Amino acid sequence: MKYHLTDKKNGTIVTQTVCAVLFTVFSFLWLYWFQADVLYVAQHVLSRGHTHYNRLVGALLIIGVLMLLQQIVMAVVRLRRRTHALTYFPSMLVLAYITDVEQALQHGFSRWTWLLPVLLVLWGGMVWLAKQMMPFDVEKQPTGLLSRRVWINTLLMALMMLGVAALANTHAVFHFRAHAEVALLHNDFDEALRVGRRSHETDASLTMLRAYALARQGLMGERLFEYPVVGKGKDLMPFADSSSKLLVMKADSLYRCCGAMPVGVKTAKRYFYLLEKDSLATKAVADYRLCGMLIDRKIDEFARTITRYYGIGDALPRHYREALTLYTHLRSQPVAVYKHAVLDEDWADMQKLKSKYPDEKERKNRVAERYFGSYWYYYFYGK
Repeated sequence: MKYHLTDKKNGTIVTQTVCAVLFTVFSFLWLYWFQADVLYVAQHVLSRGHTHYNRLVGALLIIGVLMLLQQIVMAVVRLRRRTHALTYFPSMLVLAYITDVEQALQHGFSRWTWLLPVLLVLWGGMVWLAKQMMPFDVEKQPTGLLSRRVWINTLLMALMMLGVAALANTHAVFHFRAHAEVALLHNDFDEALRVGRRSHETDASLTMLRAYALARQGLMGERLFEYPVVGKGKDLMPFADSSSKLLVMKADSLYRCCGAMPVGVKTAKRYFYLLEKDSLATKAVADYRLCGMLIDRKIDEFARTITRYYGIGDALPRHYREALTLYTHLRSQPVAVYKHAVLDEDWADMQKLKSKYPDEKERKNRVAERYFGSYWYYYFYGK
């Protein structure tokens, strides 16, 4: 009988240890790798920029508090056997709550006002049911990692982890924006451009951030359309009439890149005009203006304007060469004729490729395989 009690105690310790390890590892990976940038955004906004989130210190502190919460819950409900994992439910719920950052910033956690009490009531019901079933939990061999008790708790932990992922902020574009802004705050332009590089998901704000990173490197006219572009030309700057917004960065960074802070100016077009009028514009202004025209597909205005900033020749940035080639072929009386043997041949090849596929969707996919990342693809198929 003494050995049997020791065996049960060992089984309980194994179960609790497995749950603790699973929760700690999951929480650390979740906070340190996946949610660090959005938590940085949340802390910056909620503290009004007075404090900054440290991904390692923040993750360890949060995990420590959540483990303390679990111990308090454990002392109250005393679930130690097959349903011990339920003692981690409140901690998992808090983990989901604090990482639902986009909801917090935009809607003030409005859905949690009803979701939180509902989930806690459901959890209370599960705890009550588990305690009623405890007298029937008489596993003959409760010890070991392969015991039924351990695997039931592991399954419960896995379900709660999935619940955290479902409730927290996993919106890809928001994560891209948060990571890009944190990188830009540290002047890491390459990292800001790397994030979401292979994804086709984007929005006007992410396009603005990428344009700024490229402008700081003098590459906007060369690489902007290598990324999916969403929005209008005016969205490249965060003015009142723009649909692009910043999370933690100050617009001052973008304005300094262009030459000066705006005073009483409400539109990007007016802002660029005044910079040039007062001889304050940097080289980035030319690219902002020209790329804005290309985003809006104003190729006639682009053709009339580009000679103010660039000589017409092979030294032009890639997208400007592509835009001029497109303009020359689409207009019967172009104001600027641009000839480039390689681009003219590529243009002819694209027209042949488009003519092979009458179905619009298939045609778009075939053109994307070869021409995605060019201004031509954006002009015909971009949003």
